[in-house]
Amino acid sequence: MKFVAAAVQMVASDDRAANLREAQHWIRQAAALGARVVALPEVFSWRGNKKIEREFAETIPGPTATEMAELARELGIYLLAGSILEAIADSPKAYNTSVLFDPAGSLIARYRKIHLFDVDLANGVSLRESETRAHGGNVVVAQTELGTMGLSVCYDLRFPELYRGIAAQGAHLIFVPSAFTAFTGQAHWEPLLRARAIENQAYVIAPDQFGKSPKSFECHGHSMIIDPWGAILAELPDGPGIITAEIDSEHLTKVRAELPALQHRRLN
Repeated sequence: MKFVAAAVQMVASDDRAANLREAQHWIRQAAALGARVVALPEVFSWRGNKKIEREFAETIPGPTATEMAELARELGIYLLAGSILEAIADSPKAYNTSVLFDPAGSLIARYRKIHLFDVDLANGVSLRESETRAHGGNVVVAQTELGTMGLSVCYDLRFPELYRGIAAQGAHLIFVPSAFTAFTGQAHWEPLLRARAIENQAYVIAPDQFGKSPKSFECHGHSMIIDPWGAILAELPDGPGIITAEIDSEHLTKVRAELPALQHRRLN
């Protein structure tokens, strides 16, 4: 089986309506190119001052999720709404939640980001995601007729044990929606993405934010789609837009048969 997948690259702001208009534009473009799976970047619908982000958190289902579900149904696609700030009842924090909709518009997977980015970088960027966001706790995959799809978000990329857990649940394709910093991305984005694809023998779809948001840090861009051998099938270095690539289940099966590393794994 073969199908086309797409990753959307954009720079989100604190204008939710404008972000959603742009996201819809690129999703429609991807569908017009034949994509059956489309993925948006992390916090695509709102990205701004972390001190007030809880005010913009939503329930899921909620306004943004509903809009994405309706678009998935209209276009008949699998749509990964990269991540949405999910309100937590009676809490000052929110989950950073990635949601996957099927072509009927049903929510088939909800993943709450497990690893939160608490760092002081050499370029002066200081981030404490855990001050405003809560840790998720579950590995999430979705069974679909296009294959098993695994969910992760941005900083998760540095924790291979999460991806091994996703692979252990049979994932053929793994999403990594991100707002990866420009500073760390220059050094680590590509090698980490390729490593996760190679070691888990899965396709990786990694839509990233790019450029400088007026009220947040600069993001790396370089959205990628990578095959199970680690080959970069598509990349968008900078600017808004979409990339597409063919996902080929026969190629995945061939890679896993010729180098059956997943079968050779030993826990002790």
